[in-house]
Amino acid sequence: MQIKNLSPKLIFSLLVVLLSVSPVFAEKIKVAGIYTQPIQQKWDAVLHKALVKAKEAGEIDYVYSEKVANTDYVRVLREYAESDVKLIVGEAFGISREAHKVADDYPQVAFLMGDSYGPYGKNFAVFDNYIHEPCYLMGLLAGSMTKSGKIGMVGGYPIGEVNRLFNAFMAGARSVRPDVQFKVSFIGSWYDPPKAKEFAYAQIESGVDVLYAERAGVVDAAREKGIIAFGNVNDMNKEENGKDVVVASALWHMESAVNRAISLVKAGNFKAEDYRDWTMMVKGGASLSSFYEFDAIIPAQAKAKVEQAQIEILDGKLVVPINDEEPKSTF
Repeated sequence: MQIKNLSPKLIFSLLVVLLSVSPVFAEKIKVAGIYTQPIQQKWDAVLHKALVKAKEAGEIDYVYSEKVANTDYVRVLREYAESDVKLIVGEAFGISREAHKVADDYPQVAFLMGDSYGPYGKNFAVFDNYIHEPCYLMGLLAGSMTKSGKIGMVGGYPIGEVNRLFNAFMAGARSVRPDVQFKVSFIGSWYDPPKAKEFAYAQIESGVDVLYAERAGVVDAAREKGIIAFGNVNDMNKEENGKDVVVASALWHMESAVNRAISLVKAGNFKAEDYRDWTMMVKGGASLSSFYEFDAIIPAQAKAKVEQAQIEILDGKLVVPINDEEPKSTF
């Protein structure tokens, strides 16, 4: 049958059917983000940014709540689950058991939650920021650029998601300078720039000439004392006043993981699984930033080692260990 022989009414009906089943015109789903910090805080900002991109692409309708304390978190989870939300993205650190109960009570809702534990039930998938690979690459640079042989690291809490980054950074530095020493400090907060700055000052006084700025505030101390730093999660050279201070940052991207979850929910195939691989370099979940003004300053041999290591990571020839044990100072 040729289209020219069809009636206009029938042609219109066929177009409606075709458009309704085309992925391009697939029905949007409603997604909720729940954040314990303001969305400007870098960890939550990464999730929010990925969901905003999905909204702008026409894939989802997006609502969110920020600054939700753990004491209120379960209530907010249930409120969204009671609405027409199909996917909830958030964090269950410290409230895993309570969040699991919500997932049990709402099997029709998909949960993609930051969590230190594994997947749960049929609809509770988990993720974390596995950016240890670019952290290893930063360590290669740090070990090559330190003159004193002493490197400082200032983090929030000694938990797995921070420890694995520090350990990978240390491993990278030791691979090029086995005698390098480390000063490790945790400030006991996710956001306290003045406190992080004071810890960084103390480390600089102890002789470190390179800092890993896992927390905000460290870059300011490095700038004031005239030493270099390495950034974490977001591009701290551009986003945290790091020009001429931050050599590079280990970047975390959640677009791959979020887009996968959205597509699975739409297809009715979402399940409880660990999204770890989707937050690593091979699948676009992590990367090393540009070197910006440091591109001409980093020793050529160091850049060559970073480039080669990155190729080997992407090819699966170099596996950076995931070590969640608390790192310790060595001097």
